[in-house]
Amino acid sequence: MDNKPDNAPDTHSESVGVPAPEGAANLIDTDYKIGQDNYQAAPMGVNIDIHGAVFAFSSLIILAFVVLTLALPDQSTAWFDGAKNWINNNMTWFFLLAANIFVVLSLVLIVTPLGKIRIGGANATPDFSYLGWFSMLFAAGMGIGLMFYGVSEPLTHYGTALGGTSVGEDGLRTDWAPLGAAADNPAAAYSLSMAATIFHWGLHPWAIYAIVALSLAIFAYNKGLPLTVRSIFYPLLGERIWGWPGHLIDILAVFATLFGLATSLGIGAQQASAGLSHLFDIPGGTTTLVLLITGITAVAIVSIVAGVDKGVKRLSEINMVLAFLLLMFVIFVGPTLLIATGFFKNLGAYVTELPFLSNPFARDDANFSQGWTTFYWAWWISWSPFVGMFIARVSRGRTVREFLAAVLLVPSTVSVLWMTAFGTTAIEQLKNGFEGAKNSDLPVQLFEVLSQLPLAEITSFIGIVLVIVFFVTSSDSGSLVIDTITAGGKIDAPKPQRVFWGVIEGAIAIALLVGGGLAALQSAAVAAGLPFTVVLLVGCYAIVKGLMSEPRGK
Repeated sequence: MDNKPDNAPDTHSESVGVPAPEGAANLIDTDYKIGQDNYQAAPMGVNIDIHGAVFAFSSLIILAFVVLTLALPDQSTAWFDGAKNWINNNMTWFFLLAANIFVVLSLVLIVTPLGKIRIGGANATPDFSYLGWFSMLFAAGMGIGLMFYGVSEPLTHYGTALGGTSVGEDGLRTDWAPLGAAADNPAAAYSLSMAATIFHWGLHPWAIYAIVALSLAIFAYNKGLPLTVRSIFYPLLGERIWGWPGHLIDILAVFATLFGLATSLGIGAQQASAGLSHLFDIPGGTTTLVLLITGITAVAIVSIVAGVDKGVKRLSEINMVLAFLLLMFVIFVGPTLLIATGFFKNLGAYVTELPFLSNPFARDDANFSQGWTTFYWAWWISWSPFVGMFIARVSRGRTVREFLAAVLLVPSTVSVLWMTAFGTTAIEQLKNGFEGAKNSDLPVQLFEVLSQLPLAEITSFIGIVLVIVFFVTSSDSGSLVIDTITAGGKIDAPKPQRVFWGVIEGAIAIALLVGGGLAALQSAAVAAGLPFTVVLLVGCYAIVKGLMSEPRGK
């Protein structure tokens, strides 16, 4: 690294695609120019600007995966399920330990002097207001997941905890309850179920996103490297990141991002279809899913063409308002007092149970820790290139302390409130004798709970709109991220490329749903999480080393 004085000439000011730092920053001394290995052309008047190796090999791998899944659905599903089961059985400790490291590092950086460093240089200013920034953080990170699991996860953990533990002939537990369960104790079962749910949607997943996002942001906006995953490895690989080692890292990032994203889009499509069937008696099935994904992808393409400032930002803010209205409605017409008091009680239960839920060793609740926690951690990590790069893209101008505090605490708090409101409402309905949600498929459970509240048709319709708009913002944001990686780190690549990736995302989801490959797709997303856990751990080393060389604000 080249330590330059504040008034040194900016040798990277002409780099294409990533803005030069504003004010003091410690650029990495490299002759590489962003986009220098790109293929640029304008066939039939359509501009393209792509990194040949990353784009070509990513496309071939994706095409091969889709073809094999369509041609051999049973065999591919079995292979990916086998990989997921092996990871669950053998690598749970690794995922849990790694996630703990990400949380600890994030909290340490907040309270140390390194937190004063500003992303984009000492004089950089934020590109978005707090409202716009928070909206995009929330919508891009977990929007579809909160809609899908907001009712089902607390309700499921409550039932398994209340049922107590059971042991098989081999002496191992066969139940799915978290920790030691809470047999025949409704109050304790509720507390444990909410603690377990918050554990999966609170600090740990957002610490995963934060480490990836901060690593990408610092090495791009402060060090002058491309906004791609390969840049995180510069402290280890040096100039070799411009060759095949770097190409392989970015190809893996594209693969993980696409299939992690497609898994979430598949979940969103299923819930939107279930909501339309529940509300309007529209027949479900493959045809409805295909039409739904096609229509939503078309809307996402319109948003892509509009750009981040007008497209993703506006849709994210619309969704933030709709989500807030739905949340407030459930709080005020549901068991309001229980939700209000439960918010703080659940936070307390989360803090109390956190050391045990995050313990990576000597766990006897294998079904819960492997089937739930390992799945979530691997899924979040497979999604981390997408969410991390998008967060990095919209967070220029924030200090490290401001960035980490916002990324960790704001969405986590919203997640706690959301899960408390919907989970408490569902559990209270069950206690009062309504078993409609408990006995329904996961995509329908949210609408079953809303059906027991006033204005059910209106709120169910809002729920469908929320799922669809979360789908659009995820597709839009994912296209932006994948295009950035396959364009060699440029964040201002031609829009037709983003449209291409938006179409590809929809086409993959449709092809895999038609071919019956959604289960294999979900397993592939989990399998992709394992190598990216190593990437994140390297990112921990890289970000500390990178931040220590940066000038600190006052």
